[in-house]
Amino acid sequence: MAKEKWPNGDALGRTIEFGNMDGDLHLLTIIGVVGDVREGSVEVPPRPTIYVNYRQRPQSTSHFTVVLQTGADVHSVTTAARKILRDFDPNVPPNFSTFPQIFATAFETRRFSLTIVAIFAGTALLLAMAGIYGVTAYSVARRTREIGVRMALGATRVEVLMMILGDGAVTAMIGVTIGVAGSLLVTRAMQSLLFGVSSADPITFIAVTVLLMFVTLVACWVPARKATSVDPLVALRYE
Repeated sequence: MAKEKWPNGDALGRTIEFGNMDGDLHLLTIIGVVGDVREGSVEVPPRPTIYVNYRQRPQSTSHFTVVLQTGADVHSVTTAARKILRDFDPNVPPNFSTFPQIFATAFETRRFSLTIVAIFAGTALLLAMAGIYGVTAYSVARRTREIGVRMALGATRVEVLMMILGDGAVTAMIGVTIGVAGSLLVTRAMQSLLFGVSSADPITFIAVTVLLMFVTLVACWVPARKATSVDPLVALRYE
């Protein structure tokens, strides 16, 4: 609000009218500027706000909030505060919440949506692993004779292993590249579910790429190990 009202000057010492709130037309003198506060939800941008001493501008209200900062145990503090309120007015129904609870409530809907997305993502990852393993195993089975010829001509088990893993890595890299390009377009729809991070966050894309490459190599490892145990004589007779 200070930036909007006085973009080129200091707001301290200036006066502002607050009469539209309580009918009192006396001007208020600004004695300090505080940081922006997201009052309703962290998803809603901060709005211009004025803080007024309630003793200077008393208003009738049915909702009063007190913020307590303490290093003591939360339960003991709330118990003492509840007793004070009960002694002050037994008809006041106090409601206590810690900041972690308030944040948890604010993110409850978003957390549920992201949990569903995570479940589907995990399922897709497992299906991808099963698919990569199946395709790689089928490819190795089709290349049994070729592997036997290579080993008969002097190829070592390590060379055969690296050959199969390399083929899987190249295929995975092509798939990951196409997937990343497509996700850059799709992730815009998830922007409303994110807070404090961009939908095209580079760290996230790098981490996902590394994870998918690792999953691919793991899925290729078992067929590759089987390929290195092929007897060249058996492989040469393989139909």
